[in-house]
Amino acid sequence: MSKKNIAIITIVLAILIDQISKIYVKTHFKLYDSYEIFDWFQIQFVENNGMAMGIEFGGSIGKLMLTLFRLLVVPVIIYWLVTTLKKNMPTVVVVAIALIFSGAIGNIIDSVFYGIIFDTPQHRIATLFAEQPYGSLFHGKVVDMFYFPIIQNATWPSWIPIIGGDTFSFFPYIFNMADAYITAGVILLFIFSKKAFPKEKKG
Repeated sequence: MSKKNIAIITIVLAILIDQISKIYVKTHFKLYDSYEIFDWFQIQFVENNGMAMGIEFGGSIGKLMLTLFRLLVVPVIIYWLVTTLKKNMPTVVVVAIALIFSGAIGNIIDSVFYGIIFDTPQHRIATLFAEQPYGSLFHGKVVDMFYFPIIQNATWPSWIPIIGGDTFSFFPYIFNMADAYITAGVILLFIFSKKAFPKEKKG
């Protein structure tokens, strides 16, 4: 299979999985509902107006600017991917960039379209293609659902300087598949950085 086809299949499957999981959660869970899979893994439905992992970004105007920024970044990633394919770089690099692209597109779909296709009813499940959607174009909320409460409200030993006695939680964020794709892509590029960013031979 050609690397181009691998990239296309990766992107299509990744975006489908991301959107199917988000739509399923949004149409089967009430906001803030959670379902425990294991002690260390929960499906917990939350929404955010901002960046990955629920970070907020400057209200309504900030939300619009962030969405537009994401849209501007997409052509850069496409160019990066096309250039990588033309240079016949290793498959792992192609897959990494395809995952980053898929993650960007996945969250862009939420931001751009979810505000005009879903409602946000109080204390009940949302409706897909609602007659009275909750927002407008470019002002949708990103759906997050994966939560790993591995360590919660633990206490640092008192003998540790500065933070001793303080409480902490290990990775308290709730995220979605799109976030996971971007993270996985970046990690792959880091691990295979010599292949992803080869030094040009002199002379």
